[in-house]
Amino acid sequence: MMKPVNAHDTTILPEAFSDVIAFSQRIGMDLSGSALTLDSVFDSKANHQLIREHGLKPVIYPNPRNAKEPIVIARKFRGFDKEIYKERYKVERTCGWQDTYRKLALSYDKLKETRLGFRHLAYSMINLRITFNHS
Repeated sequence: MMKPVNAHDTTILPEAFSDVIAFSQRIGMDLSGSALTLDSVFDSKANHQLIREHGLKPVIYPNPRNAKEPIVIARKFRGFDKEIYKERYKVERTCGWQDTYRKLALSYDKLKETRLGFRHLAYSMINLRITFNHS
């Protein structure tokens, strides 16, 4: 799916989401009951409804735009599942760390085993740095 760079993410979501649903059905994967986590840019009633219509749970960080009163902002966070969203952050953080290793970001290796080996090496280095960093 190719869209212009300036196309807003919220307008692209319905088509991309339909493609994901169609693909999952084609391979026999049942996504019903799964959570779909998205950034606050996707926070709209239409997107929440679209996700629910396909049997998924929307976990979209609430965007407090147009909500100046604390009670309205609190209402937006009422159904938000923070624990599931924390897992999304871990995945994004890992992908960000991957990009610091040039060998992973630009891989010209022909053998998938070589790419996988460098990926494991990078993950080991990340884990060692986190485990033994006491600053």
